[in-house]
Amino acid sequence: MQEISFRNDILPLKDKLFRLALRITLDRAEAEDVVQDTMIRVWNKREEWSQLVSIEAYCLTIAKNLAIDRSQKKDAQVVELTPAMEEETDVSGPYDQLVNQERMSIIHRLVNELPEKQRLIMQLRDIEGETYNEIANVLHLTEEQVKVNLFRARQKVKQRYIELDEYGL
Repeated sequence: MQEISFRNDILPLKDKLFRLALRITLDRAEAEDVVQDTMIRVWNKREEWSQLVSIEAYCLTIAKNLAIDRSQKKDAQVVELTPAMEEETDVSGPYDQLVNQERMSIIHRLVNELPEKQRLIMQLRDIEGETYNEIANVLHLTEEQVKVNLFRARQKVKQRYIELDEYGL
C-alpha cells in the first residue's frame, strides 16, 4: 500500500464531496457541513488509512451517509441548481444562450425527478467521473446494479426530454 497524505490525497476530494453532499442534502450550507464533518471523521480514522483499498471511495461513503442522515432530518426533496453552478457554454449569441439555458434547466429538472439512487449514480458517474466499481463500493451495490440503474436513469431523462421537446412543456 502507498502512503496516504491528507493534504495530497484527501483534501483534493473536497469539491467532489461537496457536489455529492449538495445533490443529497439540497442545501449549500448543509453540504459544506457534511464535507467538514467528513474531513474530520476521515482524519480521526487516519490509523486505518493503510488498510483501505480506495481512500476516495471511503470518503465518498462517509459523505454520502452523513448527507443522507442530514437530509432525512430536513426532509428535503430536490435540489434546484443555480446558474452559478452551471458551466459556461460556448454559444454565439443571446438567443443561443437562452435556448441552451432553457435546455439545461429542463435537464436539471428531469434529473432531479429521478429516484434518489438513480440521481446519485448519475451524479457519481456522469458528473464526477467515478468508475462503476467505485460507485458500487460507495452505494453498496453490485457493478451490474450500478450499470442497470445508470442505463434506466439516462433512458428516462432522454425519453422525457424528447417528449417535452416534441410536445412542449
